[in-house]
Amino acid sequence: MKMKRLNVAALAVVPVLMLAASPVNAAKIFVSNERDNTVTVVDSDSLKVLKTIETGRRPRGIVISPDNKEVFVCLGDDNVVGVIDADKLEVVRELDSGPDPELMDVSPDGKTIYIANEDDSMVTVMKPDSGERIVEVPVGVEPEGMRVSPDGTVTVATSESSSMAHFIDTATNELIANVLVDTRPRHAEWQPDGQRVWVSSEVGGTVSVIDGSTHEIVKVIGFEIPGVSPEQIQPVGMRFSKDGKKLFVALGPANRVAVINPDTFEVENYVLVGQRPWHLEVHPDGSKLYVANGLTNDMTVVDIATLKPEKSVPVGRLPWGIAIQP
Repeated sequence: MKMKRLNVAALAVVPVLMLAASPVNAAKIFVSNERDNTVTVVDSDSLKVLKTIETGRRPRGIVISPDNKEVFVCLGDDNVVGVIDADKLEVVRELDSGPDPELMDVSPDGKTIYIANEDDSMVTVMKPDSGERIVEVPVGVEPEGMRVSPDGTVTVATSESSSMAHFIDTATNELIANVLVDTRPRHAEWQPDGQRVWVSSEVGGTVSVIDGSTHEIVKVIGFEIPGVSPEQIQPVGMRFSKDGKKLFVALGPANRVAVINPDTFEVENYVLVGQRPWHLEVHPDGSKLYVANGLTNDMTVVDIATLKPEKSVPVGRLPWGIAIQP
């Protein structure tokens, strides 16, 4: 009986193809670099830089669309929002955002984008697909923070100079509440259940917890770090863990991320990261925390289970914001 010859070359290709396919499931981490006018894209598995994308001037706030197809980045000195194709890794268009966009957020259905215009005390409400401006909502002086509630019914903007959190009804685009918080609020973050919104105050050194229905402040949380002066503790960016059991707060010149239990309001830990952490993001599977460190030009990877920093990843100069494509 004649034996068939095995195609050894064909068999050898199989494991190679399998290895090549594995990174497809890795998330892409987008880091805005304010001084370089770029966005660095990092593979979450290998932590290798996939690409450095040239943008307009002064990229800061950065978010991804709910369908994970586009990344929006505020280009403050160009008065536009750049739109990056998350697969092609290139800027495909720009949105006329109004003057000096700082931070922004997208509605859960992806149909509306809310942009903080720092120079004219407005929130621009826009359709991200067409760039059509729906309305401009007057808020306090120097708006920065911007966060839409999980159910999409309310947007919270923070105004730095007015020290307020502004609640905007997304159905009418009208202000429904103005809440006085501590000095220079920088960021707002809703709990995953939508019951409360947390506002960080950079100069005040605190985080205010606001009831999402009554708009009353239920708690003001301060921070104490041995060996670190109170003036260095400047809360900015915040993110909840995927299970909602931890809130991570970047503390700026304190070079740490605080870990808060949202049920008890207790600060449970401090994680040492790079110099002047600005904003942070959680991996879609909930396992890692990524922190943009403005003065060390890197991103710290923190294991959430152990709260241990694992690696420093070099990015561009003055990294500011982070977004992730699953």
